Amino acid sequence: MAKLEKVLIANRGEIALRILRACKEMGIRTVAVHSKADRELMHVRLADESVCIGPPSSTGSYLNVPAIISAAEVTSASAIHPGYGFLAENADFAEQVEKSGFIFIGPRADTIRLMGDKVSAIEAMKKAGVPTVPGSDGPLTDNAERTLEVARRIGYPVIVKAAAGGGGRGMRVVHNEAALLNSVQLTQAEAASAFGSGVVYLEKFLQKPRHVEVQVIADGQGHAIHLGDRDCSLQRRHQKVLEEAPAPGVDEDLRAQVAEACVNACIEIGYRGAGTFEFLYEDGGFYFIEMNTRVQVEHPVTELITGIDIVCEQLRIASGLPLSVSQEQVAFRGHAFECRINAEDHQTFMPSPGKVTTFHAPGGPGIRVDSHLYDGYTVPPFYDSLIAKIISYGETRESALARMRQALDELVIEGIRTNTALHRDLVRDGSFQAGGVSIHYLESKLEDWAQPGNR
Repeated sequence: MAKLEKVLIANRGEIALRILRACKEMGIRTVAVHSKADRELMHVRLADESVCIGPPSSTGSYLNVPAIISAAEVTSASAIHPGYGFLAENADFAEQVEKSGFIFIGPRADTIRLMGDKVSAIEAMKKAGVPTVPGSDGPLTDNAERTLEVARRIGYPVIVKAAAGGGGRGMRVVHNEAALLNSVQLTQAEAASAFGSGVVYLEKFLQKPRHVEVQVIADGQGHAIHLGDRDCSLQRRHQKVLEEAPAPGVDEDLRAQVAEACVNACIEIGYRGAGTFEFLYEDGGFYFIEMNTRVQVEHPVTELITGIDIVCEQLRIASGLPLSVSQEQVAFRGHAFECRINAEDHQTFMPSPGKVTTFHAPGGPGIRVDSHLYDGYTVPPFYDSLIAKIISYGETRESALARMRQALDELVIEGIRTNTALHRDLVRDGSFQAGGVSIHYLESKLEDWAQPGNR
């Protein structure tokens, strides 16, 4: 067992503070790396040591692998936690960390590569028995007739996807055969330019699916468990806005069956650490789309309904310890919601960096706030606009939602614009309160709101 005496946190903002808290709880010393723009971050103030690794730009700091490795060397860190975003799912970074003599708190590099390529990931999931979307069963070739035949077999509409894509990029929906071949060529060219790989594949395009994901943890020693599912269907431009756990209205037998398939897949691919299987869910069917090989932004809702600290489990696994609980010991109770509070205008969605003159976090039973904000903190313009996560828990979905409504009403952030007003509308929306809205619901609602006199 490799004891984690000191962990370098290779991230910023709320997730860096979240990791620091878990380390402190486990008696692990911490190193905060930061850009020149992030000297005043809360976790930098609280860490045992801090190292400036570069200029404000992400490429010069949080994506600067040599600088991060050097910081680990000069501080004699034992391990590096990448958080989410930045280098969290970069297989080359994970490999470099291990080769430099440090522990990477996450999956092995080969696993990240396997799941980072959507074509190989889908092939691995099919082999493990995880349900997938009907598709081309691998990359499209230059054979135009084969491409047309695949689309006919799947049935229109279909979607062309870049194998190396992500964040909503490298995708094109095709509604008829006449547009297919040109759409494939366009997507290949875009993918080659954006991701360095022109490999694309074809899938059935689901009309009104929900986004449901399954949280897993595996120790890399042949043991894996699931921590239930989450519904992340409220999205704008493929970016999640509000999440909940468990997903409402899913048949319990089907829920258990899919979760078990995810656990088996973890064992099959030798997975290590926390991970999330993402699915589209429509008409009682689950269809695998990708696996995130890191801790998720929305992990707190799962922690609240299971009582299991996912980041502490990551740290335990990285030190060589087995899982702290068996599947039989995982108990699901109640319901939880998470609202992502961003520094952006709630109508135009334009970023709103600047000085926070007042920050008042909500409280009360069942309320958790994950945020790095404080009075006087200046939100820089260089990074993602997420500044806080408001999480609510209740014994029922209705009570958790009622608590979230109250929490959002209590939240005060002054000096910058935020999307809090959007969330206050969403948690009072009739369709959302009923449960089970599709991934297109929010954008449709925003279009309606944009009409004069509708908001």
